[in-house]
Amino acid sequence: MSPQPRQLPLQLHHAEQLSRDDLVVTPANADAVALIDKWPEWPSPVAVLAGPPGCGKSHLATVWRDMAGADTTDADRLGRDMAMPTRPVLIDGIGDRPFDQDGLFHLINAVRARSGTLLLTTRLFPGGWGVTLPDLASRLKAATTVEIQEPDDALLAAVIAK
Repeated sequence: MSPQPRQLPLQLHHAEQLSRDDLVVTPANADAVALIDKWPEWPSPVAVLAGPPGCGKSHLATVWRDMAGADTTDADRLGRDMAMPTRPVLIDGIGDRPFDQDGLFHLINAVRARSGTLLLTTRLFPGGWGVTLPDLASRLKAATTVEIQEPDDALLAAVIAK
């Protein structure tokens, strides 16, 4: 009896491609890409990218972070020994779990006071975050909010081809 052929694992490395040139623009994400491309000439100092998992929010946030030289902070760090920003700020993934509402309120005020910018990415629109602080709710209503749709066939095909 001959031995069973051995399956050889292949070490295929896939480097993430997160530059602006790697973005695939389709109707599903065109508004969000346009917003990122307009920075720093945003309609308001706070921008929110909202969309389902896997739609490209983090890719767009990375492109903006690199372009803007932004600092990244986690929503869990809001209000805890957080220095007031001197550069643009990115919070990737806010709103799907509790966060320090006072901390976000003060961060938004600090960003506005120094004519800075803040980018928030989220799965939910800010109205679905359960914000109970009226002043924060007001600030979030004034933010520029752009929805990213589920990836369409053109976007999925282009990503697979990469």
